Amino acid sequence: MRGLVIDTALGGLSVVLFEDAHILVFRHELMAKGHQERLGGLVRDVAAEAGGFAGLDRIAVTVGPGSFTGLRVGLAFALGLGAALDRPVLGVTTLEALALGVDVADGLPVLAAIDARRGEVYAQAFAGDRPSGEPEALTLAAARDLARALGPARLVGSGAPLLAEACPAAAVEALAAPSPEGLVAAARRADRPARPLYLRAPDATPPTRLPGQPRPAREPS
Repeated sequence: MRGLVIDTALGGLSVVLFEDAHILVFRHELMAKGHQERLGGLVRDVAAEAGGFAGLDRIAVTVGPGSFTGLRVGLAFALGLGAALDRPVLGVTTLEALALGVDVADGLPVLAAIDARRGEVYAQAFAGDRPSGEPEALTLAAARDLARALGPARLVGSGAPLLAEACPAAAVEALAAPSPEGLVAAARRADRPARPLYLRAPDATPPTRLPGQPRPAREPS
């Protein structure tokens, strides 16, 4: 299997071209914004180094949870590329990609956690390389309870340090984004069309009136 993985969900931009479990080309750039301007060039460079898109079987893209803007950029680009190349575009979650990049040879459970700000984390538990719970948006207190219930575990992701005090025996890997190994592992097993995974409503809200429309009159007090 030969595939391309795109990740724009968190604090960076990653593109990986792989064959079976082998990483052929990997590029990563840290960025909080500007994914739209940089993504096309990075994919072009990765494809050129690997000899083009010939033999590509699938395209995978992270679908969340993560930055709303980053997710939209990655999904739109991946779907457009898939249409142009006539290749399937499949979705992988950032939590799964984080968890699958962790060495689980010791048999410890894994808790993937992303700092969602505002006193919340996005979290999902895994037993080995399989999910043992659903992805959730949790308060810090609830996420710490979950970490505590797992006992000795591996905590991975930007939210891992926030949960470490509840799980003193945990091994903490405070990754800001999934590793290329995790992205490839998730892409190889992906079997669902790419659709965004939102665990909470966006911060932005639709306007209450159209541009140029007058404000509604206030009722007299």
